[in-house]
Formats: sequence, structure tokens, C-alpha cells
Amino acid sequence: METQLSPTMENQLTDIVGLRSSGIFPKDKEPSIATLRNWTKLRRIPHHRVGHFVYYDASEVAAHIRTRLKVPARG
Repeated sequence: METQLSPTMENQLTDIVGLRSSGIFPKDKEPSIATLRNWTKLRRIPHHRVGHFVYYDASEVAAHIRTRLKVPARG
């Protein structure tokens, strides 16, 4: 499953609300803001700090999730 980002979202930094609505997560299954903040705190998703603000590159996060945040199947 490949996520298609709009041309305006590629290589642009966005805040946490913009990351949720960027289209990289399945419709109606976006992680909560608290979950995204926790992933950021634990350094599980790539982010950029500018002063005390935190920004995300949606294409970096999508690539990271596809390659590193896979949950192993039970069995």
C-alpha cells in the first residue's frame, strides 16, 4: 500500500494537526494528537525542532512508518 501525497505536501514542514490531516494515515484511523506527541517524545517518528516548536515533514514520516513501524504478525 503506497501513500500518495499531494504535490503541495512534499518537502514541506507541518505541525501536528497538519500531520494528522495530511493523508498518510488511513481515513478515520488517524492516531490521536497525544499518540503523535508520545511517538515524537520517544523519537519513533522523524521531527524537526525550531525553537520550542515541533514540525514534521509528511513525506519523511510516511517513509519512516512504511519501513520501520511495522507491527509483527502474531502466530
